[in-house]
Amino acid sequence: MTDIRRWTLFALLSPEFVDNIQCCVVFGNAGSEAVILTKNDEVFGIGTNCCSCLGLGNGQGSLEPIKIETLSGREIVTFSFGSGPHVLALTRSGQVFAWGHNGYGQLGMGNTNPGIAPIQVMHNLSGHRVIQIACGSHHSAVVTDRGEVFAWGQNSNGQIGNNNNVNQHQPRRVGGLIHNRFIKAVACGQNCTMAVTTSGELYSWGNNGNGQLGVGNLANQQTPCRVLELQNVVLSQIACGFAHSLALSDEGELFAWGSNSCGQLGVASRSNQPIPMRTAIELGRIVEIAAVHSCNITAALTQSEKVFMWGQVRGQSIGIPIETRFAATDDVFACFACPSVAWRPITFATVHRNAVQDAIRVAFDDPTTADVRISIEGRSIHAHKAILKIRCQHFRSMFRDLWPEGNGAHVEITQFPYSVYRSFLSWLYTDELDIETEDALGLLDLANCYCESALKEKCAQIIRKGITVDNSALLYAAALRFEAKDLEEYCFQFCLNHMTAVTQSESFGRLDECSVKHFVAEAAKHGAFKH
Repeated sequence: MTDIRRWTLFALLSPEFVDNIQCCVVFGNAGSEAVILTKNDEVFGIGTNCCSCLGLGNGQGSLEPIKIETLSGREIVTFSFGSGPHVLALTRSGQVFAWGHNGYGQLGMGNTNPGIAPIQVMHNLSGHRVIQIACGSHHSAVVTDRGEVFAWGQNSNGQIGNNNNVNQHQPRRVGGLIHNRFIKAVACGQNCTMAVTTSGELYSWGNNGNGQLGVGNLANQQTPCRVLELQNVVLSQIACGFAHSLALSDEGELFAWGSNSCGQLGVASRSNQPIPMRTAIELGRIVEIAAVHSCNITAALTQSEKVFMWGQVRGQSIGIPIETRFAATDDVFACFACPSVAWRPITFATVHRNAVQDAIRVAFDDPTTADVRISIEGRSIHAHKAILKIRCQHFRSMFRDLWPEGNGAHVEITQFPYSVYRSFLSWLYTDELDIETEDALGLLDLANCYCESALKEKCAQIIRKGITVDNSALLYAAALRFEAKDLEEYCFQFCLNHMTAVTQSESFGRLDECSVKHFVAEAAKHGAFKH
């Protein structure tokens, strides 16, 4: 989560308004415009209002947030922007709204009239539920819940993917090689488009002057082309810069290709690369990659929560990834991108400190104020009954004089190891976790036993970041055992994508009979045994 103090545009906002922000997107030639969604479902515009891209119904800018009536109350869930500029908004029900510059038909209204206020994109999207939106400089693309891609706007380089170079003023379904393939995500570069399937295949089309399509040449492509260099890699995330592209495998490997004029590929050579290259510099397992079509900067977040950046860093060309002191990749774009724009909708950390939270944090394992000692494996952790009861139903029951353990100042724990239980108690005091994947499994067991759904989700997030071919089968079995449905589905999809390697792994051989039967049944449902 980024710190609002990193973003100059929000310097004048009141703390009360900032606390009410759910997400926002920052764009413009100097990071001088933003659209903001609040927690009570209101949408505001702030900034210079170039090309009416704030959606206020006029061309006037403002340093104070102004409510966008058309979008407020519609359950907006995310935004995307094009550097033209134009903006898209997506509702929870899958509707798309567009406004701003429309000289190439990028608003999808069937014309090139400027959009001074948000209008729902209806042409050819009626009856479709959109689940993801993306923008290039002057074109737009969406993914539906049926796994289909629609694109529209500028098409001078074939970025719409319909086998011609004619601008499209209405959404058109993208066919070609992605026909009958289920697309899970789409990304837009300045004048190109990329899509990744649920099975991790990558397709690209549009401008390829710097090799940003990754197909091995510099020729523009008017229809989707399979990136064959990555055909043996299962991709989990894609991102597009101005003229370079990134892909992240489900095992945390980073691939980059395209323009390298500013070092944005993270290699010493400054020559362009028309095929994906695996990052040779050891950064550790990467869990998030970041780039945006209006910049030549790249950022990455590792499993150990380190943020690296490279490329055009405030006018300097940095070819080798450098470690920052940021907690989020968003901060890289706020402080060092040119312009300072968001690579995704962002949320903000509260600026002011909370004295109560700080006091509770310090009180953890403090014997001078504690009123209960919890013993595990011969070691003690000092805690406070009141805090434990407030934070956890399990302890509310324990300390209600219904259990023998609740009558005294000492509690003995035998079901869980010390490291797991200490992490659990620390989470109750701080709402933070800093554990390895192995301990996260034990903590998931505890969370399931204690009916702590929020903790189960945090453990699942940590486990997802640490999944590998060697441990995926055991993680899948653990998700089954601890009734973590989302984690179960994630682990199963990973195993399915690496079926041969996973079934030959040591961990798969150690699975219990019930887990194996469940896995085989699920694999059969997904067509793994058709041939």
